Amino acid sequence: MTQPATAAVLEEKNGRFILREVKLEAPRPDEVLIRMVATGICATDAHVRQQLMPTPLPAILGHEGAGIVERVGSTVSHLKPGDHVVLSYHSCGHCKPCMSSHAAYCDHVWETNFAGARLDGTIGVAAPDGNTLHAHFFGQSSFSTYALAHQRNAVKVPDDVPLELLGPLGCGFQTGAGSVLNALKVPVGASIAIFGVGAVGLSAIMAAKVADAAVIIAIDVNTERLKLASELGATHCVNPREQADVASAIRDIAPRGVEYVLDTSGRKENLDGGIGALAPMGQFGFVAFNDHSGAVVDASRLTVGQSLIGIIQGDAISGLMIPELVGLYRSGRFPFDRLLTFYDFADINEAFDDVAAGRVIKAVLRFPPQAA
Repeated sequence: MTQPATAAVLEEKNGRFILREVKLEAPRPDEVLIRMVATGICATDAHVRQQLMPTPLPAILGHEGAGIVERVGSTVSHLKPGDHVVLSYHSCGHCKPCMSSHAAYCDHVWETNFAGARLDGTIGVAAPDGNTLHAHFFGQSSFSTYALAHQRNAVKVPDDVPLELLGPLGCGFQTGAGSVLNALKVPVGASIAIFGVGAVGLSAIMAAKVADAAVIIAIDVNTERLKLASELGATHCVNPREQADVASAIRDIAPRGVEYVLDTSGRKENLDGGIGALAPMGQFGFVAFNDHSGAVVDASRLTVGQSLIGIIQGDAISGLMIPELVGLYRSGRFPFDRLLTFYDFADINEAFDDVAAGRVIKAVLRFPPQAA
């Protein structure tokens, strides 16, 4: 039985999202049908909109979904109708990275998340006119009142936490927190500098506080966001507009350099400044899918045991990371709700405009209660 839905369709590069009526197939044995409650907007959605990533158009994007299970496929055993779930990135489940608990680095990461189809090339969403409509973005395409997800990327969450809050845990907040807790494994008493205090950077700051890092330095040009960073756990703030030599400013705080650097901004100058601030044997993590293209690294600056690490999704196993973050939120240690601004689903274009203008940190679209 097909499921009618209303989806925000991106038809062309840099285009506006258009609400269209679509139909979803019944879930396959390993899939679940989700009635969407809310979904976050992530920079990756904007990158695809600009066609900086090769998802074919027209397409239904969205990959920070939260909703309620409506139907499950015949082989799905860990979910049932009525369960609350957060949708995260997709992975194949059988390659070497997946089998070694590093599914974010799946051998098929592009096909499972960006190809606009299932791994076998089929598409479970159809437009009424019969023309091809790409979906299964990050195994979900959550800019729709209903979504087909794979059982691997649907994570059950407690039903006593407001579901409309939780979607961004599936990507942006998982990426920031996971970069600190999983990829870099920042220990108690460590020092870390975090470039960029958007959604990913602020979640990294909160995670660094959870890790009990002694020095947490936030670097950004936005003074209001630096103020928020201080409230969320940053021990020091550096504004490059006021302190042009960022590496020196960091070393004024941590004279031997910081043990960890995380760049969430994708700006080439931060790659240079971060390396300049890195202590011997320090680790520099950068969030993948940002624009470090064309950056040249002088390897001689990394000869004292330092390393560069590319990070996807915080190297997180979503089924473990998302419940952990929910638990931290419940205990007051990860107050990510302070970063959220809500919009009606119909106002998706306004939300994207506000994100692009820097007026909000994390936009979340709410669906009508009896959607589709």
